[in-house]
Amino acid sequence: MLDAIVISDIHLGSENCQAKYLAHFLHTVRRGDLKARHLVLNGDVFDSIDFRRLKKNHWKILSELRKLADEMEVVWINGNHDGTAEVVSHLLGVRCADETVVESGGRKILFLHGHRFDEFITRYPFITWVADRVYNFLQKIDQSHTFAKFAKQRSKTFLRCTQKIEADAVKYAAKRGCDVVCCGHTHLPVANETGPIRYYNSGCWTEKPCHYLTVVNGVVNVCSYTEEVSDEVLNMVDPPALAPAVLASVA
Repeated sequence: MLDAIVISDIHLGSENCQAKYLAHFLHTVRRGDLKARHLVLNGDVFDSIDFRRLKKNHWKILSELRKLADEMEVVWINGNHDGTAEVVSHLLGVRCADETVVESGGRKILFLHGHRFDEFITRYPFITWVADRVYNFLQKIDQSHTFAKFAKQRSKTFLRCTQKIEADAVKYAAKRGCDVVCCGHTHLPVANETGPIRYYNSGCWTEKPCHYLTVVNGVVNVCSYTEEVSDEVLNMVDPPALAPAVLASVA
C-alpha cells in the first residue's frame, strides 16, 4: 500500500481540465487498484469558485473525492485559484490546510502548493492574467498541448519563477525539519534528488500527459497518467450526485 497519492492543479471549471481522465483515475483509486493511506490535493483543485463553470465530468470528480474521503484521509491544500476552499472541503468531508506533513519511511515529507514563493503573480497580476489566457488558448487550439509546453519551456520568466519556487520551498522545508518537499503551482513535473532536501512537483491535470506523485517508504515517484480510456469506460464512473447539494449549500 502507498503512503500517499498526490495530485495538484486540476483546475475544475477550466476547459483544459482533463476531467474524464481524472474521474477515471480517482475511480481506480477508490476501487482499490491503487491503494493509499492518504490522498493529497496539492492546490488549485478549482480554476475559480464559480460552480456555473463546472461540467458533468467536473462534478464526477467532486463525487469521487467525497466517496474517497470515507475510505482514506484526503487533505486539500489551498492554492491560489481555490478561493474559499474550506466551504467545499467541508461538504466533501476532507481536511483543508495551507500545508501538511506526511511521515513515510522515516522521512518527513512536506506538501504545499508553492504559490507563496511566486512573487511574480503578486507583483504583476495583469501580466499574469494575460499569460494565463495565452497559455489556455494554446492548449485549446492544440489538443496535444505541444505548443503550450514549448511556450513555457522557452519563457525565461517562467523558468526563473519555477527555479525560485523550488529554491524557496527547499529552504522552507529545511526550516521545518523536513527531508522532502512537494509542490504544485508550476504545472511542471519535477524530481530533483540532488540536494539534502529533495524537491518534487506533481505537475497538473490540464496538460497531456497528466502527472501525479506516489509516496511509499519515504520514496517519491513522479508518475504520468497516459492510459487511453474509451468513452464507454469513462462513462461507467458513477454519475455525480453532489451538484445539487453543493449549489444549495453555497447559495
